[in-house]
Amino acid sequence: MTLAAASHGFLTPSGVEIAFLLVGLVTLGAAVVTVTTRQLVHAALWLVVALGGTAVEYLLLTAEFIAWVQVLIYVGSVVVLLLFGLMLTKAPIGRSPDADSGNRWAAVAVAAASAAALVWVVVDAFRATWIELGTPQGTTETTGRSLFQYWVLPFEALSVLLLAALVGAIVLSRKGTDTAAGSDGGGTAPVPAPGAAGTPAGAAPTAPAGAANATGPALREEQR
Repeated sequence: MTLAAASHGFLTPSGVEIAFLLVGLVTLGAAVVTVTTRQLVHAALWLVVALGGTAVEYLLLTAEFIAWVQVLIYVGSVVVLLLFGLMLTKAPIGRSPDADSGNRWAAVAVAAASAAALVWVVVDAFRATWIELGTPQGTTETTGRSLFQYWVLPFEALSVLLLAALVGAIVLSRKGTDTAAGSDGGGTAPVPAPGAAGTPAGAAPTAPAGAANATGPALREEQR
């Protein structure tokens, strides 16, 4: 622990720490609205706000490379993939009662347990560590070495999961289109032919009313 860390306290926060706290509160609020709203499109837009707030937090921690990766990949790709999935599956635009499964309390319990475990792990790992924000922490070299040396398998598994989600959305949309086409296959009723059931054998097919009105003047001209 350096001298700056010893002289620094929680009662004298800096401007960066205040901004970090405010952005964190906005990000938390956007995340809560994302999982509680019943409008799927609004949930996707609030997810953009949450992911953008996370990118700002990375910028405040002087991890510029990770911040721009967050913007390009998550905000620019994952959210677009989510919106394409909503469009391909023909999700309702307005409020959807099916968006709530009724397991909110179980979800709240799991989220609280996950947050408590994450906070405990981070505090236990960095209890006596003070990080100076003056020097860049998330450089391209450091991040690339850590990503492709220790986290390459989760990275590839996530890409396969996103691809499977896109393929599943396409399959569901095609299944819904085929079902709708099969239900509308009745079309217009065919005109019964002479001699068919319900039609006398010698009866001539009846012309529409508009056709009779149109041929009337022509017959009168021939009689003259």
